[in-house]
Amino acid sequence: MRPGRTALSEHNEASQGRLRRLNLVLQVPPVALAGALLVAFDHKNPWGTVALVVGVVAAVVAMERWTADDLARVALPCLAASAVVWLFGALVAGSSTAFYGIGVVGSLVVPQLPRHRVAATLGLAAFIAAAGASRLLVTTDDVVRDLVTYVIVPTGVFLVATALLYGNQRYLDLMKETRDREAELAVAQERIRFASDLHDIQGHTLHVVKLKTVLAQKLVHGDADRAQEELREIHALVADTIAQTKNLAHGQRRLNLSAELENAKNLFEAAGIDVRVDRVAEADPRTAELLGQVLRETTTNILRHAQASLVRITLSGSGIDIVNDGARDGPPPALSGLSALRQRVAEDGGELTVEQGAGRFRTAAAFPPGATPAPAGAISAPTTRAAPEMTALEGSR
Repeated sequence: MRPGRTALSEHNEASQGRLRRLNLVLQVPPVALAGALLVAFDHKNPWGTVALVVGVVAAVVAMERWTADDLARVALPCLAASAVVWLFGALVAGSSTAFYGIGVVGSLVVPQLPRHRVAATLGLAAFIAAAGASRLLVTTDDVVRDLVTYVIVPTGVFLVATALLYGNQRYLDLMKETRDREAELAVAQERIRFASDLHDIQGHTLHVVKLKTVLAQKLVHGDADRAQEELREIHALVADTIAQTKNLAHGQRRLNLSAELENAKNLFEAAGIDVRVDRVAEADPRTAELLGQVLRETTTNILRHAQASLVRITLSGSGIDIVNDGARDGPPPALSGLSALRQRVAEDGGELTVEQGAGRFRTAAAFPPGATPAPAGAISAPTTRAAPEMTALEGSR
C-alpha cells in the first residue's frame, strides 16, 4: 500500500506547482510592465530604445522560465544579452535604465546556482559596477551624479534583489526537503502498519502453537489420542496462519473501502496534497473490497512517484476513479502492483484502466452491474503481486 499522511499541507506545498503558477501571475506581468514603462520614458534614440527592449525581453523571458523551474535553459543567453545592453546603455546610449535587464536576470540566476553563489554574486556585482563606471570614460560633466546613477544604485539594487530571491529559493528548497521527509515518514508508517498486520496474524497463533506443543509433549505417553488431537489442532492453526499470511502478502486481506478512503485522504493531506472525494453512490458490497485494494495501491503510487498537488477520487456504485496531477512526462511507468491488480480485476469481471497525459495520471476500476468478485479470502493461484504494503516498502511503482 502507499504511505499516506494525515492532515498538514505542504507542496510543498500547497503545492510547488501552485506556487509557481502564483509566481507566474504575480511576478511576470509587473516585470513586463515596469520594463515597458522604462522604455517609454527613456527612449532617447532608436538604438537606445532597441537596446532597452532587448534588456526587457531578456528579463521577462528569464522570469517566465524561473516560474516554470526551467531557468537554466535560458540563463546564459539572457545574461549575455542583458549584460551587453547594460554596457551599451552606459557607454553609448547614456541610459541608466539599461541596467534593468541584467538586474532582473542576474538576481534570478545567481540563487539557482548549485554552488559558488557568493562568488557569482560578487562577480556579477563587480561587472555591473564596472560597466556603469565606464560611463565616466565618455563624460565627466557630473562625476558624482554618474557614480550614483550608473554604479551605486544599479549595484545596490542588484545585491538587494539577489538577497531577496536567494531567500525565496531557500524557502522553496526547504519545502521540497519537507515533502521528501514526509514521504520517508509515510513509508516508515507503512512499515509499522504492515508489521502490525503481520503480528496480528502470526503473534497469537505462534503463542498458542507453542503452548499446545508443550501440552502434546506431556500427553504423548499418557494420553496418545489427546496428544494426536492437539497435534491436529496445531496443524490446522499453522495452515490457517499460512493462508492469512499469503493473503496479506498478496494484498487480499479483507479491506474496508470507507476506511481506505479515509486513510488515503489523511495520507494525501499530510503530504500537502489537496484531495477531493466525490461519493456519487455507495460501492456494491460485492466489489467494495477490491476497489479498496485499487485505492490503496494507487495512493501508494501517487505518494511515491508523482509530484501531485491535487487528487480527485470519485466513487460510484460500480467502480472508483482516481485522477492526480503532477505526473511525469513520457509513457506511463510500468507499475507491477497495478499490473497484478488489473489481472485480478479482470478475473472478477471488471476492468482496470491506467492512463497518463497532460501531466495527469488516472487509475479507474469499474465492474459491470451484477459482477461478483471472488472472495477476498480465497488464495487464487499465483498472482505474484506483492502486498500493497510490500509495494510501498520496495518502491514498485
